[in-house]
Amino acid sequence: MLENLTIKDFIIVDELEVNLSPGFSVLTGETGAGKSILIDALSLCLGQRSDPALVRKNKDKADIVATFNIEKNDAVKNWLQEKELFHDDLLILRRVIHADGKSKAFINGIPSILSDLKLLGELLVDIYSQNFHYSLLKSNAQRDILDNFAHAQLFAKEVEEKFHTWRQLFLEHEKFLKNQASYLSELEELEQKDQEYQALDFSIEDWQKIQAQHKMISNSTELVQGIKEAINIIDNDDGLSLRHQLNLLKNSLSFLSKLDEKMQEKLNLIDSISIDLIELEKDLGHHLHIIDINDNDKNLIENKIKNTFDFLRKYHVSADQLEEQHETWQKRIIFLRSLTNESTLESSLNDAKSKFDAAAKVLSEKRNEAAMKLSQQISARLNSLSFEGAKFEVKLNPSESSSYGNEKVEFLIATYKGADLRPISKVASGGELSRISLAIRVSSINDSDVPVMIFDEVDVGIGGGVAETIGLLLKSLGHVQNKQVFVITHLPQVAAQSTNHFKVSKITKNDETLSQIVLLNEDSRLEEVARMLGGLAISEKTRAHAKELLG
Repeated sequence: MLENLTIKDFIIVDELEVNLSPGFSVLTGETGAGKSILIDALSLCLGQRSDPALVRKNKDKADIVATFNIEKNDAVKNWLQEKELFHDDLLILRRVIHADGKSKAFINGIPSILSDLKLLGELLVDIYSQNFHYSLLKSNAQRDILDNFAHAQLFAKEVEEKFHTWRQLFLEHEKFLKNQASYLSELEELEQKDQEYQALDFSIEDWQKIQAQHKMISNSTELVQGIKEAINIIDNDDGLSLRHQLNLLKNSLSFLSKLDEKMQEKLNLIDSISIDLIELEKDLGHHLHIIDINDNDKNLIENKIKNTFDFLRKYHVSADQLEEQHETWQKRIIFLRSLTNESTLESSLNDAKSKFDAAAKVLSEKRNEAAMKLSQQISARLNSLSFEGAKFEVKLNPSESSSYGNEKVEFLIATYKGADLRPISKVASGGELSRISLAIRVSSINDSDVPVMIFDEVDVGIGGGVAETIGLLLKSLGHVQNKQVFVITHLPQVAAQSTNHFKVSKITKNDETLSQIVLLNEDSRLEEVARMLGGLAISEKTRAHAKELLG
């Protein structure tokens, strides 16, 4: 239930707070007084897009706060708990519109996105405007009304999802039949690439090692010559080798050590150098052995290098990207093999079609059951709204399978006894359409979980005794069905049936025109109903008529 609405600096409202009660409430006032401002403000808290023009002149921002009691609204509480926004049984929605075009939204004081406000709004409030009359003429609106009445929204969504799955597989199958040859050609080419890659036995680590070996082989002559020269410098027979010179140096220092004990340290250093020189000679000899690769091994390495470079050039890929590219080829091969396997594709297609058919059948059953019930209820409502002998039928016409199921929903009406059932668009005039749409809406929301309903001048073109019937109808929604119903109306017969009566009017304050709203007491309500009956000049006769309406 909507408990409170606070508005500040919004259009022609400076500051306004309205406390609201359960049951049936009406808002009345002169044309242009700003009756729709409350609904416009509430709509912003429910996720409607903002406009900087809504900010009151010469003000920085408009601020709107709507407070709901959600004690009995499990759907809202569950949604808030999932979003970690639930505090208690009071839900506070706030919207701030800045004059520079910026907008902020809050749920229980937490900054939120507009789409979340909109989702919450769908669980809290239904708003019906004059445009609802004309939306009834559209097949989509008629289908949605039936599905909502049947509580079949989830079934309809399942049908939509399964249809899209089936449709996608169908398109893939059609594409396969059309492009089968090209798919097979691509698969053959990729499989050839894969075979060549496997034969290449490539890895980036091995490739780096082979490249190093190839570099060494390419420079083997210079390396062998250089290493042999180094070994010869270390040790040879001509007396000029490093080892011979070290021995001479050692002998010299050995004599000197007899003269000076400190020379023994130098001798020890000579021994260490001699050992390192021996190790160096061994390492050079070992490396010389490595370089001395036989011709067969040289050929293998050179062939590996050549084959790899040929492969890289052929398929326009670098060595460091080759392994990743091969993975891409393999994934594509797997996909094409599955795609070119017509039996597998047909099996998936048939399975998807079966699942769609099963879901569509369940949806059709629920629609058929609900259609009969809804037809009866709307027919009864129409008769109470001066359509004597009228008949209404929710017809399900078999159609080609679509995301909406296997049938099209069509609303048919006969406005008098003996008339043929015809589509609403071909039968109803403006005034009739108002009554018909009201009958449809009131009948179709019997089982709705949304607690707050707002009717914005949906009674246009209606008058007399029918207006009183409509007032009683709306009153029953608020009291019998435990809905909170708000109605903006120009009809005194409707206003007289309300539990709470608000009057919207314009006032002048500091040379500025502002809108205000007042909850009327018994006396002021009598005057307002009398005004609605007789205009500005209210007579005692008019007051008496108003008093009679109010009971």
